[in-house]
Amino acid sequence: QLRLVESGGGLVRPGESLKLSCVAAGLSLDQHTVAWFRQAPGKGREGLACIGTTETTYYYAQSVKGRVVISRDNAQSTFYLEILNLEPEDTATYYCAADRRYTDREEYKLCASFRFSGSWGQGTRVTVSS
Repeated sequence: QLRLVESGGGLVRPGESLKLSCVAAGLSLDQHTVAWFRQAPGKGREGLACIGTTETTYYYAQSVKGRVVISRDNAQSTFYLEILNLEPEDTATYYCAADRRYTDREEYKLCASFRFSGSWGQGTRVTVSS
C-alpha cells in the first residue's frame, strides 16, 4: 500500500491560486488511479478531481470544474492539485488518495464515483480569508 503525504496548504487571499502536492512512497504510483478530496468544517469528504494511470482519464466535480487542474508525475512519485481563483468556500482540509487501477472502463468509473478505498494522505489545511 502506498504512503501518501500532502503539502502546500496554508492561508491565502480570495482570488489567489494554490498548488497542492502529494508525494507517494513506494514503487507503484504508475499503477494507481489518483484523486483529490476536501473536507470543510462540519461537512463530509468531497471528491474534487481524479486522473488515470496513463493521463487519458480526467474527472472533475461540477462544483470546481473550470478552476481546478489535477496532474501527475510518475517519475517523481508525485501528483498535484492546482486551484485557481480561491474563494472562502474553498476553506477545507485537502486530501490525496490512490487506488489500484484495473481496466480503462473501471478506472473511469472509479474517477466518476470517487469511491476510493486504497491509500489516503493525512491532509493539508487550506484557509481562504482576507
